[in-house]
Amino acid sequence: MARRYASRWMTEELGVFRRDVRQFVGEQFVPRQASWRAERGPDAEAWRDAGAAGLLAPDVPSAYGGAGGSFAHQAIVLEELARAGVNFGASVQAIVARYVIAYGTEDQKRAWLPLLVRGELVAAIAMTEPMAGSDLQAITTSATRDGDRYVIDGRKTLITNGARANFICLAARTGDQPGPGSISMIFVDTRGLEGYRAGPPLEKIGQHDQDTAELTFDGVRAPVTHVAGGRPGRGFLQMMEQLPYERLSLAVQAIASTEAALDLTIARAKTRQVFGKPLIDLQGPRFSLAESATAVRVGRVFVDDCIDQLLAGRLAPETAAMAKYWLTDCQSRVLDACLQLHGGLGYLAESPVGRMWADSRMARIGGGTSEIMKEVIGWSL
Repeated sequence: MARRYASRWMTEELGVFRRDVRQFVGEQFVPRQASWRAERGPDAEAWRDAGAAGLLAPDVPSAYGGAGGSFAHQAIVLEELARAGVNFGASVQAIVARYVIAYGTEDQKRAWLPLLVRGELVAAIAMTEPMAGSDLQAITTSATRDGDRYVIDGRKTLITNGARANFICLAARTGDQPGPGSISMIFVDTRGLEGYRAGPPLEKIGQHDQDTAELTFDGVRAPVTHVAGGRPGRGFLQMMEQLPYERLSLAVQAIASTEAALDLTIARAKTRQVFGKPLIDLQGPRFSLAESATAVRVGRVFVDDCIDQLLAGRLAPETAAMAKYWLTDCQSRVLDACLQLHGGLGYLAESPVGRMWADSRMARIGGGTSEIMKEVIGWSL
């Protein structure tokens, strides 16, 4: 069903790009999944391979070494990774590149963006702390000015790409007063940086092929010129400005994963024999698939409308929150139904649907929990 639906934003050029991305993911990343899961994250070479193939931040302007694409290109990368069941931090790479484009100086853009596009810099965005998740105003990581440097102290946790990252977009408190006015975003190039340490990849319930780590800043010194936007205290506003891009990215991944799981389950239901007939010929399973297919179609139409709005520069924060909340919730419900229809085989570790089911649980937490999304939506009413 999902294959028969044509997104309005798709073009012939984007179709060629999708074909190339799908081929790369299938040939280069899918065969590496077992080793990535064993190592709890992708190998360093994967980042350079992805960069060479044009998968990293394809919406970076050509003046800074990018492909000069749009969010449509980025959406295709995220969709093809999700459909293949590959957890790879291309989304975070693009989000950090957006921060550099929006708030970096011209020299910083020319220095960092080409390296991000090529995968020579691996990016992470460090907001979450052990006692501060969705409530970003509660962060305690401090950046104290000392001459022309900030001295940074604190811990960040659950950081995607954290174990491999060497370029951090860091949320830190640069003022003494409580509230959002004391928060700044600081670009931190960690290559050879004293006082910085990335812990080993954390053990998670799912997403075993994606490295997630704790980062420690112990007297780390960063130039004051690396404050995003050139002025401290604007970090919270900058996060709010960029969150629609991030949250729509998560919604795109959610719908693509759900579409893929549904396709696998429909194929399984047509071949699995129960009581002498295909599973799909039984009313209960058929109704379950019908409900899931309807939810997936509604979700796809909503996501496509959000993509259209973002491409036009008018995606509202509350709409992005709606997409992130509803699509990740839909993902959990549909994937649970898909696993159920696979039976016991769906619960095996090697089952694609089983892995998608386990991987999807984080989607309702990362990028702001579903509860926070409801608050954002509620504030707009």
